[in-house]
Amino acid sequence: MSGKQIGYVRVSTVIQNTERQLYGIELDRVFEDRCSGRDADRPQLKACLEYLRDGDTLHCHSTDRLARNLQDLLNMVQTLLSRGVSIVFHKENMNFIAGKKDPFQELQLSILGAVASFEREMILERQKEGIALARKRNAYANCGRKKALTPEQIKEICQRIQKGEKVTALAKEYGISRQTIYAYCRI
Repeated sequence: MSGKQIGYVRVSTVIQNTERQLYGIELDRVFEDRCSGRDADRPQLKACLEYLRDGDTLHCHSTDRLARNLQDLLNMVQTLLSRGVSIVFHKENMNFIAGKKDPFQELQLSILGAVASFEREMILERQKEGIALARKRNAYANCGRKKALTPEQIKEICQRIQKGEKVTALAKEYGISRQTIYAYCRI
């Protein structure tokens, strides 16, 4: 009796689409996470790993969808294989069959995982360098959400509250929430 064909897909943001990852592959069940790969708390991955049984096959679009780094990838593959679960990484065209050792594929997995980890580290390093340069020229201070109110508006609102005007009416007038007024005026 053959096991189930299980899919795991992951995207980094809620607006991204997982449809292409395992498109055209007939699966019994698919687990889907919408969070960063570096996030250790991936509820659907956890559920997927708990669901898998001896004889099942786990399908992933690519190695970077499954694991956070090289060590995580190697540990996960080894653990699943020891439980009798086979793994298919479709982008890399790698099949790890439970009970069958393939030294060449293990080498490929290690190399691809190491390259992916290196690439992530380089991206983070470039990001840090870019932020540091932006801070030096005071460009980073302008990042983020624009303030809801000008300093003059804040002063005016706080004075009007001290004179007895209602927070709800002021919030409506300025098009902001009451919480914003509470934060600015420390009421």
